[in-house]
Amino acid sequence: MPAVEARDLRKVYRTYRKENGIAGALKGLFHRRYDETAAVDGVSFSIEPGEFVGFLGPNGAGKTTTLKMLSGLVQPSGGGASLLGFVPWQRKNAMKRQFSLLMGQKNALWWDLPARESLELNRAIYGIDRADFSHTVDDLTAMLDCADKLGVMVRELSLGERMKFELIAALLHHPKVLFLDEPTIGLDVISQKKVREFLKAYNESNDTTILLTSHYMQDIAELCERVILIDHGKLFFDGPLESVLDRFATTKILDVEFASRCDADFARLGRIVEQEGARIRLEVPRQQVADVCRELLACGTVTDFSVQEIPIEEIIRQAFGAQRELSDSGGKTAAATAPR
Repeated sequence: MPAVEARDLRKVYRTYRKENGIAGALKGLFHRRYDETAAVDGVSFSIEPGEFVGFLGPNGAGKTTTLKMLSGLVQPSGGGASLLGFVPWQRKNAMKRQFSLLMGQKNALWWDLPARESLELNRAIYGIDRADFSHTVDDLTAMLDCADKLGVMVRELSLGERMKFELIAALLHHPKVLFLDEPTIGLDVISQKKVREFLKAYNESNDTTILLTSHYMQDIAELCERVILIDHGKLFFDGPLESVLDRFATTKILDVEFASRCDADFARLGRIVEQEGARIRLEVPRQQVADVCRELLACGTVTDFSVQEIPIEEIIRQAFGAQRELSDSGGKTAAATAPR
């Protein structure tokens, strides 16, 4: 049985449209007009136990709304879902004790208490055995290198330190499913790396099912073999990260340095990304790489040559751009699902 499943999940929000002026306000008292916005529009996917899946989309794509429905915080307008065999919005205690939702922009700890006492409150809420609690806190603080901050008031912790304790609080009851919504947002590079290393190790050692949303592509590249792409509330790709690269990475970067400046017409070979002195960077269609390489080698004496993939951030951006162009043009397409 899948740990997480969404079946044609939908969420539509109605917003009152107020007309201008006093007359419009009076009219609104008797005949109100509403706009409907589909935050999530027919999303379907399933996640097996132990999977670490990236859930990607631009701002407003419907990622957080989907997580809230799967967590039972928001009632869907249509469709169905299951979380560990439970209907999420029924909010049964047996379900709530087996999953966690961590939102990087929301605080779950008490600001006016030391981190240790905030964790102690979570222990009491979940009814965790004290010995198990102490063992778990010791293990997690050691993994995240933050044991020396347990006595510090939450409001006095740095953003990175606070996120570490938010993670510990979310994992105190050993959830089988963990929803992470932008857990590294705003963190410095070192803190991001520490959180990524922790999540990877925790997933491998505990077989925890994790669904991660992030705008930092380094998070996705290091942690997720599978990604789900969503935009305008619609899912349009579900499959291995490598398949995203194969499908949307239509070009490669050629980085060439000559022994001396070369005056060849590089523009006819591809898009010039950078040109400085005897060095040139070209973006070339994948199917033309071999031919362009031969022409570059014939231009002069080459001292350095490399063929590089487009950065994953750019590939994902292109994927969403292509999908939006299709949506704006009125095209219809089913979500692509790559074999896993």
